[in-house]
Amino acid sequence: MSAEEFRDFQKYRPDHERWELLAGVPVMMSPPRLVHNRIAENLARLLDDSFDRQGLPLMATQRSGFKSFILDGRVYEPEPDVAVIDTEYELEQRYFDAAYLLAEVVSSSDQIGVPGTGREWIDVKCELYRSHAACVALLVITQDHMAVQVELRTDDGWTSDVLTGPDAEIVIPKLNFRCRVGDLYDRTPLKSQVRSKP
Repeated sequence: MSAEEFRDFQKYRPDHERWELLAGVPVMMSPPRLVHNRIAENLARLLDDSFDRQGLPLMATQRSGFKSFILDGRVYEPEPDVAVIDTEYELEQRYFDAAYLLAEVVSSSDQIGVPGTGREWIDVKCELYRSHAACVALLVITQDHMAVQVELRTDDGWTSDVLTGPDAEIVIPKLNFRCRVGDLYDRTPLKSQVRSKP
C-alpha cells in the first residue's frame, strides 16, 4: 500500500483498532498489555506536567498517526506510543508531521519481522524516528523490567544510554525535562516502592 491508500483504509476501521504500515504492508497490532498502557500514560502525564510548569506550547499525545516515511524504497507509517508535538492542531486531525520526542514501550508486536528487511519492527521504527529532523529525543522503554534506552540528538549525532533501576534519572536537556525511571513504572507491578492505600 501507498501512504494514501493506507490512510484511506484506516478511515473506515474502528477507532479501537491499531494499524501500522510496515514496508507497504498494513499490520494490525495486538491490544497492548495493561502495564504497557500505564507506562505510556505515566510518561505522557510527566511530560505534560513539565510543559505546563514551563509554559511551553507542547503536549504529549498517545498512539496518534505519524507522518509517512520512506526507507529503502518502502513506505512506513508507525504509531508511536507517546509523541511530543505542538499544542495547536485541528479538530479532525489524525496525523502529525513534527514530533520533538518519540517513545516506544516495547511489546511483542514490536518484535515482529518487517517484510523484506530481516529486521525487527522496533529497530526499524527507531531508525525512522532518528531520521525525523524535528526529533531531539527517543525513548525505548521495556515493560517487563525497569530499563529505558535514552537517545538524544546532539550536534555530533545521536548519543545512547540505557538506564536501569528506579532511581536512575532521565534527562532531556532540549525539552528541559527530567524524571526518574521509576516514575514511568508508577502503578505497575514493577514499581519497587509499595504505596499505602488511602
